[in-house]
This record gives sequence, structure tokens and C-alpha cells, in this order.
Amino acid sequence: MSKMLWNGSIIDRDSLIDIEDRGYQFGDGIYEVIGVYDGNFFMLEEHLERLERSAKEIKLTLPLHSNDLIKKLKQLIEVNQLKEGIVYLQVTRGTAERGHHFPSNNTTPNLVAYTKLEETMKKEEDNGGIAVLTEDIRWLRCDIKTLNLLPNVLAKQKAVEHQAVEAIFYRGDIITEASSSNVFIVKDGEVYTHPANHYILNGITRRKVISICKDLQIKVNEETFTVQDLFSADEVFVTATKLDVVPILKVDDKIIGTGSPGKVATEIIRAFRNTIEEMIETSNK
Repeated sequence: MSKMLWNGSIIDRDSLIDIEDRGYQFGDGIYEVIGVYDGNFFMLEEHLERLERSAKEIKLTLPLHSNDLIKKLKQLIEVNQLKEGIVYLQVTRGTAERGHHFPSNNTTPNLVAYTKLEETMKKEEDNGGIAVLTEDIRWLRCDIKTLNLLPNVLAKQKAVEHQAVEAIFYRGDIITEASSSNVFIVKDGEVYTHPANHYILNGITRRKVISICKDLQIKVNEETFTVQDLFSADEVFVTATKLDVVPILKVDDKIIGTGSPGKVATEIIRAFRNTIEEMIETSNK
């Protein structure tokens, strides 16, 4: 997998990016991570719609039209022969002399994308994992998928140090999301997740899981819940691209529910996998 998409061209990955690219110096850019299953993109249009929204929110003009970008991304996974993994897509405001203000209008945004072999975390999906709590110290526009991820990095490192799959954020006593995923709890057969406002990123997998719940006639409540609600939940699970749906069995030293993957999460996982299989079958026809 030695090729990447640089603006409109497929080039070698060892080609250099200028040191004054604003993504490198300011985190002035946006990104998406798109899942690939059996050589097929999953919910590609939804990812690109979110990319366009993020671009609009930071007043960034995308250098490629959506249809052209789709063609290039498909070419990228073909040339790298990616069957199972992700495509990382990033757009920065471009290369310009360093200054905090926006550069001149003739600065061209830089778009880069590359592929990565990455298996779905089936073991964690089936067996569940543990999580830790950490304070949500991020800025107040978490709905924009920007490159400013240092708080997420620190949170994920805390998870790694505790052999956990995720670090779950709390702001005050409210659970928001996790370092790289959305958080759901189950209580009395109903699902709860933080509303899609500026405190969280409206995850693409999150959206699909909500849709699946509706198909399964599982009530979804998009409303805030507390740390105590998390601890007293019957089930907890997290969702993200290629992580898919992972039950959380323990948070810090608190066992969640029975300490095993619950009935609701297991049903959602089964339906999510079926959705992917149907997508693959349809794409291969």
C-alpha cells in the first residue's frame, strides 16, 4: 500500500508535504476515516457529506467535487488492493507563509488520502472490553471533525495504559462520547446516547446503529445521561468506524450489568454485521 491521493493525483506515499502546510502547523484542517469491507466503502456518501459540513464550518473550500473525490478514492483502494481496512482522508487550508489568520485567497487547500489494512475488531465485538473515564477537556465544537486531536490522544493513551479499549469522556457529570467513538447505554431495554450537538461528533456508525435500533424496534433516546447512569446501566457499548459496535463490560472499577455482553448490544452487533454483508452482496452484483 504505497500509493496515496494527493489533491487530484495518485502518487507515491514517500512524496514530501511542505512544512508550512497549515494542517502541520496549526491543525487547520478536517478529516474522515472511511471503512472498507471486502473492497467496498461503507457509507461513503455519509462520510463525504460530513466532510463537506466540517469544511463549511471552518470556512474551507474543498479542492475536489464530491463525485470526483469518490472516483479518486475508489481508484485509491483499487491501486493499493485494499480489501479490509480504512481510507484516511484529510483536507488542510493549504501551504502558506505562517500566520494565524487565513492565508490569501490564492492559497489552494491540500487534500490527501491513504489506505490502511485494518481488520474489524471482531474479538472485542464478541467478548467486549473495558473502558476508563476521563474529563472532557476538548473545545466546544466537537461536532466538527478537525485535526485538533491532542485531548483525544491523551485520553486514548490513558486507555492504553489501563489495557482498555476506550476512554469515555465526561463534562461535569454528563457523559459525552469517547476518545474515538460514540457511547451508548441500555436501561430497561431502551438505548440512550448523547444528542448530536456541539459536544460530540455525530458518528457515521452512530447514525447507522440508531437506524438499526429503529428497525429492531428498540427505542432510542438521544438525550444526556450522567456518570452514575453509565455505572448503573444494564449495558454500555461504543461505536466507531471499523471498531463497529463493542460492548463495554467494565468502566474504571465498576462492572457494567452482568459483566458480559448484553442482549441488546448482541442483537445490534448481529444486525450491523448483516447490514455490511448485504452491502457487500449488493456491491458485488
